[in-house]
Amino acid sequence: MDEYLQILGFVITGVILLYFGYTLFFHIGKGHASGSDIKNKKTDIEGEAGAPRTCPVCSIRLLHGERVKSSAFPAIGKTDRLMYIAGCYYCLEGDRLRVCPVCGAVLNYDENLIARFFDKPGRSHVHVLGCSRCRGPRH
Repeated sequence: MDEYLQILGFVITGVILLYFGYTLFFHIGKGHASGSDIKNKKTDIEGEAGAPRTCPVCSIRLLHGERVKSSAFPAIGKTDRLMYIAGCYYCLEGDRLRVCPVCGAVLNYDENLIARFFDKPGRSHVHVLGCSRCRGPRH
């Protein structure tokens, strides 16, 4: 009987060690993808709207070094500037759906988001006002 309890203890210990080894191995490389893996992993990673390092057009979390294509205009005596946001590499290449976070309209590739850019010492902030449809030219 003691022999069976000892074997059961070894099996339980082995399963626990296997579980921790598996989770440790697969969680270490989560943020470090390379080559063709980046495009496959990007379709699975959804960011929260407005979160840091998230594309405001397609709501995908961006890895370190990935940028959003935008144009910021000079400030005229204010602390904020007008900015047009085109999107990140993934939504500009057609891999992701481009959606306005304000009105929910699906954007064409010639439409941009209109935003205010606040440049503070040590930190920058972008506030999306809408797309070129819902914030477009006023008549």
